[in-house]
Amino acid sequence: MTVKTDVKTYLNYINGAWIPASSGQVEPSVNPANREDVVGYVQKSGAGDLEQAVAAAKEAQPAWRKLPAPARGEYLYKAANALEKRLDEIAETMTREMGKTFGEAKGETARGIAILRYYAGEGMRKVGDVIPSTASEGLMFTTRVPLGVVGVITPWNFPVAIPIWKMAPALVYGNSVVFKPAQETAVTAAKIVECLDEAGLPSGVVNMVTGPGSVIGQGIIDHPDINGITFTGSNAVGKRVGQGALARGAKYQLEMGGKNPVIVANDADLDLAVEATISGGLRSTGQKCTATSRVIIQSGIYDAFRERLLAKVAQLQIGDGMQGDTWMGPCASESQLKTVLSYIEKGVEEGATLIYGGRRLMDNGLDSGFFVEPTVFEDVTADMAIAQEEIFGPVLALLKVDTLDEAIALANDVQYGLSASIFTRDIGSILSFIGEIEAGLVRVNAESAGVELQAPFGGMKQSSSHSREQGQAAIEFFTSIKTVFIQS
Repeated sequence: MTVKTDVKTYLNYINGAWIPASSGQVEPSVNPANREDVVGYVQKSGAGDLEQAVAAAKEAQPAWRKLPAPARGEYLYKAANALEKRLDEIAETMTREMGKTFGEAKGETARGIAILRYYAGEGMRKVGDVIPSTASEGLMFTTRVPLGVVGVITPWNFPVAIPIWKMAPALVYGNSVVFKPAQETAVTAAKIVECLDEAGLPSGVVNMVTGPGSVIGQGIIDHPDINGITFTGSNAVGKRVGQGALARGAKYQLEMGGKNPVIVANDADLDLAVEATISGGLRSTGQKCTATSRVIIQSGIYDAFRERLLAKVAQLQIGDGMQGDTWMGPCASESQLKTVLSYIEKGVEEGATLIYGGRRLMDNGLDSGFFVEPTVFEDVTADMAIAQEEIFGPVLALLKVDTLDEAIALANDVQYGLSASIFTRDIGSILSFIGEIEAGLVRVNAESAGVELQAPFGGMKQSSSHSREQGQAAIEFFTSIKTVFIQS
């Protein structure tokens, strides 16, 4: 491989120092909007590099744990300030490396700043309760202790927010971290770690190793000195994480796929429902685990909704995310583009009617990137692959129903249960939906994608390990409860 000398090479971060992989090998991170644009070179690390990182984290954790939680929080405040100073730079890197629009990337980076500040404040909040004892002169209370060394494995679709919402609580609750980002967005990840380094965290408290999942990810799963693993990604890999962690008694947290429905009832505000369906399903090129994938529409308003939806989709501007008029960028990689196109082909083969899009875009300079048209199917049945399997692309499947009960049953008829939304003005319909929908995130008159950082986030069924991330719920994973009894 020929390395461009004018493009920066990013190193691993181990024990407070930036060091190359022992293999001496790097690989390019390329811009999915323009394959000729190399964003940076990242390390192709091996098992020995991971071993160094784990050893550093294990050595650093006891002293970090003893540091008062408010003092740990101060480091997160400093990291937030460092990230804020570099907001535009890091957002631009994200857009060039992953493909989402610059506006979306700035919003995500701002969210990362807010997450750091939120968890900095967690260092001042309570970690236990006093419990009445049956002993007349006894005192009983609970406190919480960190797991130890936590492995953090993150995906490419939210390369700032997801690593931060995992690492920030891990750190403030007293754990040290070994971070393995997705290789596709490892340059963005390195810049996050640069902000943590600038904050002055003690050496070894945070470590980053880049490389193939089969080596670094599997090594985190199997390593006896990693006490907990927090993972976001595909169901297939997530199950391997859970099985491997369980086999050696490590704690694990999995956030995986979604096949998220939006129900549009006969009394819905159609303009609101259309805007939210497009935003929830097509922003970030549909590459969100909470993205709208199935649109379940009551028959009374089906035709009107369909007409407005297609008119709006036709107006979307597709292109490089750094161009100001771009609404939707490319798929994040060639393999992701191929996956999306294969599902579109499968939808046609199974008998769904393709009513918009479905092609790879090659005109007007888009041939150098991984661009696909927003795609809409109708005449979709519940047993079709495009109605059951996560596509992770800008593909909407329209399903017509007569009643709300039928809509909810159809919404639940998948293996996933991450997010779901409904558009209706009827309080009875809202309450039925809230009570019966099988999803961890329930949204009413709002798009399926998105959750506020102070609220618990996670799925049901095959979408997660039934734990929750973000907000104060994060303490449940990153700590263990210790019950204390004192007899005078």
